[in-house]
Amino acid sequence: MQPPIVRIGLTGGIGSGKSTVARILVASGATLIDADAISRQVTAPGGLALQEIASQFGDDLITADGAMDRDRMRQLAFSDPSLKRRLEAIIHPLVGQEAMRQSEQAAAAAKGEGGGIVFDVPLLVESGRWRQQVDHVLVVDCMEATQIARVMARNGWSQEAVEKIMAGQASRAQRLAAADSCIFNDGLSLDALAVLVRQLGRHFGL
Repeated sequence: MQPPIVRIGLTGGIGSGKSTVARILVASGATLIDADAISRQVTAPGGLALQEIASQFGDDLITADGAMDRDRMRQLAFSDPSLKRRLEAIIHPLVGQEAMRQSEQAAAAAKGEGGGIVFDVPLLVESGRWRQQVDHVLVVDCMEATQIARVMARNGWSQEAVEKIMAGQASRAQRLAAADSCIFNDGLSLDALAVLVRQLGRHFGL
């Protein structure tokens, strides 16, 4: 009997350490499908979302090199929730299609050897549709004050800017309610986090 491929939906708020957890799972043998990277791909020069973005929001939101102006679009989305929803209606289906294509490719490459596919999806809980496409939801959690401090240190953003992004994401309670398992990444060293993630990876057959 062929071992199954486990599809893990990985999510967490900004600054939670989700990307670090993803890297450790990949080092343990999982295949990573990064929804954020796909989103950047479809809004980069030549990306599949650009024509519809220009049509709906205007050519002035496309940069000189032909990409979506991410900084300007982020600022507009903060102040206009309806604009944010319209943008997501363009981008999210394209991300979902490409993620499924990559998933099928990874499953075919595994050739019955089992293993895991990690879908790194920041808005997994918010989107509502990812839950049906994964076998297990893994949430990386930490205190909100920790999120703010990490992102301010990493990105050089103001506290207000970080809090605006957090306000547009699911709450900690909503993410935890959707979780099949959770890593509380607060006060952990990188080595201690790696030990926890590798233990969980073994549970997934990695």
